[in-house]
Amino acid sequence: MTLYIEVLVFGALLGLPFLYETRPAFCYCLKFLVYYAVVMLNSVILIPVFLLRPWSVFNLVIASYFCRWITHLIGVKWELRNGEILEPQEPCIIVSNHQSSLDILGMFQIWSTMGRCTVIAKKELFWAWPFGMAAWLAGLVFIPRVKTKAEQAKAVINEAVEKVAQEKTKLWIFPEGTRRNTGEIHPFKKGAFHSAISAQLPVIPVVFSNYYFLDRPNKKFDQGVVIVKVLEPLSTKGLTLDDVEKFTDLVYEKMSQAFHQINKEALIHRESSKHSASNFTLLK
Repeated sequence: MTLYIEVLVFGALLGLPFLYETRPAFCYCLKFLVYYAVVMLNSVILIPVFLLRPWSVFNLVIASYFCRWITHLIGVKWELRNGEILEPQEPCIIVSNHQSSLDILGMFQIWSTMGRCTVIAKKELFWAWPFGMAAWLAGLVFIPRVKTKAEQAKAVINEAVEKVAQEKTKLWIFPEGTRRNTGEIHPFKKGAFHSAISAQLPVIPVVFSNYYFLDRPNKKFDQGVVIVKVLEPLSTKGLTLDDVEKFTDLVYEKMSQAFHQINKEALIHRESSKHSASNFTLLK
C-alpha cells in the first residue's frame, strides 16, 4: 500500500511540469494557489512580530520584505517609474487603479520606497484569517462596502485621513472601489478626493499598467511585466468641497492618459517576451 502511494505521488510530481506547460487553467490556479498560500504562511509568521508593535504602519514595510519575493514564483516583473516621488515622508493621499489581488504584490515591491503608508481595504478581507489579522495588526484601515453603511465608511476614511495628517503618513486608496481588469480605468468614487481636499493633503496618482498576462474568464496566467508609474503630486491647497467633482475628474483624466501610455509599453514587453528565450525563466 505504501509503495502504491509513493508511485502515485511520484507520478503526480512528474506530471506537474507537463500540466503547467500545456494546461493554462492549471497554471492559472497553481500560481494563485502559490501566491495566496505564501501570503497566508507569512501572515502566520508575522503576527507575533506585529504584536510587538501593533497597528504600526512600519509593520507593512516588514511585510513587504517577506512577501515581495513571491513575484519570482509566479513570473511577474514590476517596473517602477518616478519612484522618487514617493520617498518624502510627508502626509498625502495615494490613489491608484485596482485590477486584481496582484495589486498588493506590486505594492510590496515599492513599500520600502514609500515608507510610512497604510491602505484602505474592504472589511471582508479582515475575515480572511490569518491574513486579515496580520493586516489589521499592520495598520490597514478596513471599511464596509455595503451602501447602507456608506456614512460609516466615510467616517472611518475621514478619521484615517486625520491620523495621516498628524503622523505624516501616506494613505493608499483605490477610488474605483472594486477591482476590474478590463483594460480601462473605471469612474472614481469621490470619497478619497473629498477627504484630501478637506484635509488639504496632496494627491499622488499611481498607475498600474494593464495585466495583459492575466485572463480570468479564460483562466490564463502567463509571465508578464507590469509598469507602475507614479505621477506628479496634485495639490489641494485652496480647494474647497465645491471643487471635489472637478478635482476628481482631473485626477481621473491624468491617470487614464498615463494608463493608456504605459499599456503600449507593456504590450511591447509582452510581444518581445514571446520571441525571447528568457520567456522560459521566471521574471523578477
